[in-house]
Amino acid sequence: MRSATISRKTAETAIHATVDLDGTGAYAVSTGIGFLDHMIEQLSRHSLIDIDLKVEGDLHVDQHHTTEDSALALGQAIAKALGERRGIARYGTAYAPMDETLTRVAIDISGRPFLVWKSQFSQNKLGELDTELIEHWFLSFGGEIGMTLHVETLYGRNNHHICESIFKACARALRQAVELDPRKGDAIPSTKGTLGGG
Repeated sequence: MRSATISRKTAETAIHATVDLDGTGAYAVSTGIGFLDHMIEQLSRHSLIDIDLKVEGDLHVDQHHTTEDSALALGQAIAKALGERRGIARYGTAYAPMDETLTRVAIDISGRPFLVWKSQFSQNKLGELDTELIEHWFLSFGGEIGMTLHVETLYGRNNHHICESIFKACARALRQAVELDPRKGDAIPSTKGTLGGG
């Protein structure tokens, strides 16, 4: 089974994260930040990756540590579940329309973390989540997985729709990228023979 658990404890956060790459999109998410919970639930549901995530963070300080560390732990769990990345599709691309908004995400689980971010928000908060942390969440998440991640909101006005379309497009692209391709068998999808997996 392609599943993994990460427990991560620092002076700022205590996190327990479990993922199953071959799940059904079942989730139990509790970060203490309602809007972030909602977005990670979207990631799970639309990627079909089961996610169980519990975070206790220093929200009395601000949301930065909880947001960043939730992404780090989830990324670490997915990287661990991928192992050597044998047989995966590796690439994924998805568009996610949400009312007036359209976002495109392209992923390469290459072992080379890189983020291209072409999306912006016109308000400082969504619910209680600081919108400046959304890009940082994806930087941390993709960095731990070791993936190249291109995020571009092609158009949109409503900030909630923009954020949700980003998470949904990422989820759909991630679903494609982590799925096993029966034609590849257990081959690593790289002429180098490695994708920097665990």
